[in-house]
Amino acid sequence: MLEDDVFICDQIKTYFELNDHIVDVYNNGEALLHNALLDFYDIFLFDINTPKKNGLETLDYIRRDGINTPAIFLTALSDLEFVKKGYEVGCNDYVRKPFSLEEVELRIIQLLHKNSNNVSIDKEYSFDISKMQLFYNNNIVDLTVAQKDLLYILIKNIDTIVPPDIIKNYVWEDKDVCDNTLRTQIKKLRAKLKNNFITNIRNSGYKIEKYNI
Repeated sequence: MLEDDVFICDQIKTYFELNDHIVDVYNNGEALLHNALLDFYDIFLFDINTPKKNGLETLDYIRRDGINTPAIFLTALSDLEFVKKGYEVGCNDYVRKPFSLEEVELRIIQLLHKNSNNVSIDKEYSFDISKMQLFYNNNIVDLTVAQKDLLYILIKNIDTIVPPDIIKNYVWEDKDVCDNTLRTQIKKLRAKLKNNFITNIRNSGYKIEKYNI
C-alpha cells in the first residue's frame, strides 16, 4: 500500500491483518520502488498524492517494468483528468475517499476473482493463486499456512530460481529463520506430495518448472 496518511494506513493495515492478510505500507513512491518485492503482491492500493513519487508515477513505473498486479487508487481527487490518467498508467479501479473498509475489501475481492489463476504444475497438480489452495486431481491437498505461502512464492516466480532469503522473507516475514528451517519445511511439504515438483538448485535456491501441456 502506498499512502502517506498515517490514520488511513493504520485502519487498512489493522482491518486486513485481522483477516490473515499481509499488508506492507510505504508513505512515498520512491521508498516503495526501492524496497518492496513488487512481483510478490496480490494487489496494490495507491494514494495519488504521495511525496517524492506520486501514485500515478509509481504505478506507471511498475507497469513499464512488466508487472501486471491489479491496482486500486484510493483518492479524494474527483477530477476527470486524474481518473483518465490513472487508467492510462494501468490502474484497475478507483475508490474515492472517504471510503468504508468493507467497500475496499469488496473491490479487492472482485479484482482478485477476475484475475484468479489456476496454475497447472503437472498433469495431476494445480495451484489456485487466488484461493491459495493446492489441488491433486481436483482434490484439495491439506497444507499449513507456511506451506501455502511457500508454494505461492515459487509459483508466482515459476520457472525462476527463488533464493532462500527471498522465500524466508516472504513466508516468515521479519522472523529470524535459518536455512535449516526452510529445508525442513520443504521436506515436510514434499512428504505430502505424490510428485516432487519442487527442484532444489544447489547453492542458488528452489524453483518449480513451468509445465507445458
